[in-house]
Amino acid sequence: MPFAHETADVADSAVIGEGTKIWHYAQVRENARLGENCIVGRGAYVGTGVEMGDNCKVQNYALVYEPAKLANGVFIGPAVVLTNDHFPRAINADGSLKSAHDWEPVGVTIGEGASIGASATCVAPVTIGRWALVGSGAVVVKDVPDFALVVGSPARRVGWVGKFGVPLQAGAEGEWICPETGDRYVETDGTLREANA
Repeated sequence: MPFAHETADVADSAVIGEGTKIWHYAQVRENARLGENCIVGRGAYVGTGVEMGDNCKVQNYALVYEPAKLANGVFIGPAVVLTNDHFPRAINADGSLKSAHDWEPVGVTIGEGASIGASATCVAPVTIGRWALVGSGAVVVKDVPDFALVVGSPARRVGWVGKFGVPLQAGAEGEWICPETGDRYVETDGTLREANA
């Protein structure tokens, strides 16, 4: 059965998968869909209609604004922000308070197994590729390729990571090797793929 701490605020229309745990003071909004065996940490926010695959972790005080889409096995570190507005304003040009009808939300899409480090910000709309790693404190303003390691503000690629999550080491020309597992990857034209894929 899914579990929600008594202090959590989970909308009745949210769909929560088997084995998912929602901890202290977290909020899961209307029509959000969380897969199986996910963890939503203390004080985290999951917006209206957000889609989250199985085995995801959203750590303490992370803000996952709609319409974010997280594939299976995504890690969202503490205090991460996934934004949803190109040009945020509290008011319209005439001074009236903006409402939900005055703007169109845009989302962050995160591929399978990717990790977003603590306090990073992903400025929508961006796509984070499969198994990519966004370093702590990074500000992502453009798409991140599969297996890329990005850091800084704005975030830039500084290396590659494998499925194990550690930086890959250069091998023969165009080849990268995981120092932990020995798995091999091939780089072609700024993209990386598994050698046997």
